Amino acid sequence: MDLDIATIEHFTRRAIDAAWIVVPSIILALIYYFIGMYIIRFLVKTVNNIFTKYEIEVSLAIFLSSFIRVILYVVLILAVASTLGFPITSFIAILGAAGLAVGLALQGSLSNFAGGVLILIFKPFKVGHTIEAQGTLGSVERIDILYTTVRNFDNRVVIIPNGGLANSSIINLSMKPTRRVELSLGVAYGTDLKKTREIILDVLKKDERVLEDPAPVVYFTNFGDSSLDLSVRCWANAADLWPVYWDNMEAIKEAFEANDIEVPFPQRDVNHYFPEGKPELTLSPEKNSN
Repeated sequence: MDLDIATIEHFTRRAIDAAWIVVPSIILALIYYFIGMYIIRFLVKTVNNIFTKYEIEVSLAIFLSSFIRVILYVVLILAVASTLGFPITSFIAILGAAGLAVGLALQGSLSNFAGGVLILIFKPFKVGHTIEAQGTLGSVERIDILYTTVRNFDNRVVIIPNGGLANSSIINLSMKPTRRVELSLGVAYGTDLKKTREIILDVLKKDERVLEDPAPVVYFTNFGDSSLDLSVRCWANAADLWPVYWDNMEAIKEAFEANDIEVPFPQRDVNHYFPEGKPELTLSPEKNSN
């Protein structure tokens, strides 16, 4: 009986000693947990406010907010586990090795991810813009984290990885509200260029879509093989670029016809040289088939 009481007292003392060690650690871990949860909520809310203030793309804001929240939770769990006395060094080493392996395996995807983040943050183009990049010309339909979807003007859909898109030249045809319309024309040799210029400018003046500032201009640019080449330049709103081009090309053609201005076609003069003299032409009599 004395042995049993001594054993109980021994275990009781050990339990009390362990409690003096474990209970403060648990209390400290709980304090860390609740304070960490408050800090995480505060930081995530602050980050979301920053994203809203700078008008970060919604899809990117949601992704980055979730990513930051997960990282902060992992840090909090490691801090709480360390307070409770769990060895976390080996866990961190395993986690780092796994992250390295995943990073090497997903190198291309990570490059596309980084490119998508850069595109969504710096916004070199937006949905609806017309861009020329990676050998593709079309309208941007969607910007995802990994890929950008572009629809060509012949209705083909092109999926472009964001990694290459972010590291190459991009021509944005929709970023500015106005565009310059360029028309290349040719008139026959001997045409009065002053009169031709007045006719072209008069046609452009009648089109309300052509902007007055900068004013339209007509330049004589080249002595062509069969024509005097002219360059016509005017400005219009970006949305009116091609309608202004097509309509005025047709209107100028009709104005040329009304004012007897010849639009030439390629011509060649052929000279035949006979070193032994020009041969005489003989005509064979026609044979009557009857």
